Amino acid sequence: MIPRYSRPEMVAIWSPETKFRIWFEIEAHACDAMAELGVIPKSAAKTIWEKGGAAKFDVEKIDAIEREVKHDVIAFLTHLSEFIGEDSRFVHQGMTSSDVLDTTLAIQMSRAADLLLKDMDDLLAAIKRRAFEHKMTPTIGRSHGIHAEPVTFGLKLATAYAEFTRCRERLVAARKDIATCAISGAVGTFANIDPLVEEHVAAQLGLAVEPVSTQVIPRDRHAMFFATLGVIASSIERLATEIRHLQRSEVLEAEEYFSPGQKGSSAMPHKRNPVLTENLTGLARIVRAAVTPALENVALWHERDISHSSVERMFGPDATVTLDFALARLTNVIDKLVVYPENMQKNLDRLGGLVHSQRVMLALTQKGVSREDSYRLVQRNAMPVWRGEGEFKSLLNADAEVMAKLTSSEIDELFDLGYHFKHVDTIFKRVFG
Repeated sequence: MIPRYSRPEMVAIWSPETKFRIWFEIEAHACDAMAELGVIPKSAAKTIWEKGGAAKFDVEKIDAIEREVKHDVIAFLTHLSEFIGEDSRFVHQGMTSSDVLDTTLAIQMSRAADLLLKDMDDLLAAIKRRAFEHKMTPTIGRSHGIHAEPVTFGLKLATAYAEFTRCRERLVAARKDIATCAISGAVGTFANIDPLVEEHVAAQLGLAVEPVSTQVIPRDRHAMFFATLGVIASSIERLATEIRHLQRSEVLEAEEYFSPGQKGSSAMPHKRNPVLTENLTGLARIVRAAVTPALENVALWHERDISHSSVERMFGPDATVTLDFALARLTNVIDKLVVYPENMQKNLDRLGGLVHSQRVMLALTQKGVSREDSYRLVQRNAMPVWRGEGEFKSLLNADAEVMAKLTSSEIDELFDLGYHFKHVDTIFKRVFG
């Protein structure tokens, strides 16, 4: 998590100040519930809220205490007691550190997910706008990087829209999965704390109750969350890679916006490089790097160990902050993407009409020619075009076997570009409703 690839709102979720404030709220809400149950005095719960709520926690002081006691939650509780005074003895009654740490992580990840969902809404809006703008802009579809058949640029963007819609749905599910509270005490048995305390804290913090915790919240939840972030990152990379290919000098069908005063190379003044989408490719790798460690965190020893802790302290902030930045950057790329329809048409025409080969083959089969012979006849006329030895339509018109089955006017009809776009509206309705 470095400033270059961070946005303030997401960074704030993971700040020490935010973390300690959440720790306090968990403890204070637990005290409220324990006061209602008669475990601690109601006056103590009130004091804890009043004095702790007004406290400005000193991060450096807490860190200093931790260096001595070698325990972060104890360091915080020691610092908190300085504000609360005598009633601080009622804080953390029957609780264990994981109750605070895991519930806090659930809150932070839930808040991070909310920001990411907003990011995705912004991205989807940008993709939708550009998709409708270029709904019927002809371009070449490629398989294996080779010209295949015509598509529209709007369909390319509709594909991305559908993919990110699925990503958003997965994130909604992952957010729900991760938003659980565990206030169950040592090894999760509630021996020293009533389950009603957990229910109260969960309700106050907008979380669900963890059905059964083993002192820690089961890490399959976290694994699914980070796996979902990894899938979103891969979808970002897929769209970024498409743009990078389209910006290549030999293609130049679309390119990133090049702002006034921008420079592309320290050595070559002519360069306009796809630096933003290349950056997105790299950022996607960072987000995906969290997935395997998150999966490995699932297998903890017995009721708990802390092998997961160091992983989550790093990847919790890194993955969410990086993905937040990447989604915002991709939205900006799509919003300002420069599209060149004339180059798309020029590339469509580069292969002398070969993109219509399937239509010709199918037409021959409709005239009684076997599929094998139809393929042979079409390929026989297509291969010279690859070598620059003529136009596909002219060669077909000069082939006696082809002309025995098709008239010149019929061949002309087979080269109609609009034929390929007759179901664009149907696809758009499926994607956008």
